[in-house]
Amino acid sequence: MADFLQRSDFRACTGAALSALLGAVCATPAQAQKEPPAFPSRTVTIVVPFSAGGGTDVVARAIAPKLNEIWGQPVVVDNRTGASGTIGMSIVAKAPPDGHTVGMMIITHATNAAVQGSKSPIDLVRDFSHVSQIVSQPYVLIVNASLPVKSIKELVALAKAQPGAITYGSSGVGGVLHLAGELLAIRTKTKLTHVPYKGAAPAVADVAGGHIAMTFATLMSAQPLITRGRARALALTSTERIASAPDIPTVQESGLTGPFEVSGWYGISAAAGTPPAVVERFSRDIGRVVNLPDVRERMLAEGTFPTASTPSQFAELVRSEVEKWRGIIKQAGITPDAR
Repeated sequence: MADFLQRSDFRACTGAALSALLGAVCATPAQAQKEPPAFPSRTVTIVVPFSAGGGTDVVARAIAPKLNEIWGQPVVVDNRTGASGTIGMSIVAKAPPDGHTVGMMIITHATNAAVQGSKSPIDLVRDFSHVSQIVSQPYVLIVNASLPVKSIKELVALAKAQPGAITYGSSGVGGVLHLAGELLAIRTKTKLTHVPYKGAAPAVADVAGGHIAMTFATLMSAQPLITRGRARALALTSTERIASAPDIPTVQESGLTGPFEVSGWYGISAAAGTPPAVVERFSRDIGRVVNLPDVRERMLAEGTFPTASTPSQFAELVRSEVEKWRGIIKQAGITPDAR
């Protein structure tokens, strides 16, 4: 037995085993941590919390096939409607935090969270790992063609001369178009009368028909009425003019005191706790997709602007938007019961 223990081949064997054992014991914490699973390893589902055919759905379906090409895994769009987008994003928040189920988060979720406060079933900061913004979208303030105003200054003067007489429509109480009107009233120190509708399209139609004085709308939905002379564009809610409508000034450059920006945005968010490596990979690949010429062309045709971001940038956008609209809601005295 002693001779066997002294044999060089046994010593080599036990030495190798001991070295491997010591290496495992002495490994740094980072080395010892389990590597995150390969992503994606199966079908990725993008939950769209709104109806098929809407703006959010169009953007999701523009990026899904491109991500499929990059990853070699199916990427499907699943429309889960209800509760102003809350039902769909609740599904995402409760999904396994591995990046295979994500959702389209948009500005409506921020305004909902601001209105509902502690009553909101989802927390946009706590319940999600934000991946990337995809697009942004300015709105245009349009008025009925017979309203005797051709600028923000003239609108403000009329509103101050006739407090409460200027009516504006929106897609519903607490929505972004409602809050844009409240923001305008606060910044201009005027009294405007809100008229909520069940969607943005009826509000735009009633501006053209002269039933209400004005509304905020997407440029795509308003442009036909502007072209036919049934509505007049006063200003854009972006911080800069846009190439597709160079003659329309921004609200801020129209002489308004203080900042004014209302930008619709869409992005991708996953469940909280999704591994950072997965989030980073997803974000980088969205950036690649958004910058593809055919994707950019499609998004621009829909009146949106490709705006990819890092996870931290998108997380900060979501957080800051909730805080911004929470302040406006408090000043305007809007409560969840008003919805």
